[in-house]
Amino acid sequence: MAGERVIEHPYAVHVRAAAAAGEHHAWRPDDGPLPSLYVSHGAPPLFEDAEWMSHLFAWARSMPRPRAILIASAHWESAPLALSSPQAATPLVYDFAGFDPRYYRMRYPTPEASELAGLVAGLVPDGSGLVQTNRGLDHGAWVPLMAMYPEADIPVLQLSLPTSSPVGLVGLGERLRTLREHGVLVIGSGFMTHGLAFVDWANPAAVPGWSRDFDAWALDVLARGDLDALASFRERAPGMPYAHPTVEHFIPLFLTLGAATDLSVGPQTTIDGWMYGLSRRSFQVA
Repeated sequence: MAGERVIEHPYAVHVRAAAAAGEHHAWRPDDGPLPSLYVSHGAPPLFEDAEWMSHLFAWARSMPRPRAILIASAHWESAPLALSSPQAATPLVYDFAGFDPRYYRMRYPTPEASELAGLVAGLVPDGSGLVQTNRGLDHGAWVPLMAMYPEADIPVLQLSLPTSSPVGLVGLGERLRTLREHGVLVIGSGFMTHGLAFVDWANPAAVPGWSRDFDAWALDVLARGDLDALASFRERAPGMPYAHPTVEHFIPLFLTLGAATDLSVGPQTTIDGWMYGLSRRSFQVA
């Protein structure tokens, strides 16, 4: 109808605001190692939350622009250790259902990432056990990265989670630690609480006790750098098993911590709050 106001999608508004933000300082060796990140990644509804996207973008801009990004997502559990395709503009994985068709048409055509693949291979003993695949990024990777780096101009590789063992993932993160000295941003992508089956979808503002209690426990244990307590979250954390009926959205945190240099400083929370009662807590560690 003539004169009818067209409402622009929040992600289109976000992209336009990002383009107007000006130049992003590119990482240089004298900047020192980049932090390692744990991101509560969301799903397509993130693209309808202007505030959440702006927080992710501001977080990205608070750090130098990385030379490359290596991300491990809750949505790729695979052994032996594997990497996504290093080819430019590899098609995405749309590993979700029931959303607006627009989200199945989204693209994130990042540059070729063979140099990063070589760096990662060099950190795995003799290159053994590392499988190169033609897999694209899944939504645990591309959804937050499209908010943080909407320009899609940084090489990105996704790393599989080869184990659910906290000790094993900390060890993997330790092997990857030196990537940060080369300007590579190392990210574990999950969700601080993920009890989808126990969410009150009719009351999106409600925060259930199990979610609030688990989040507070994790924040306290992280601040104390108590890896032993974190590794025993299945038995020791309040709110279990409701907060994590399955553990894949919490365990990327252990790769993040393994890649960190100094846990005694404690993590810096960059995003908090709730989505349908689930904790969106995200943080970085030096």
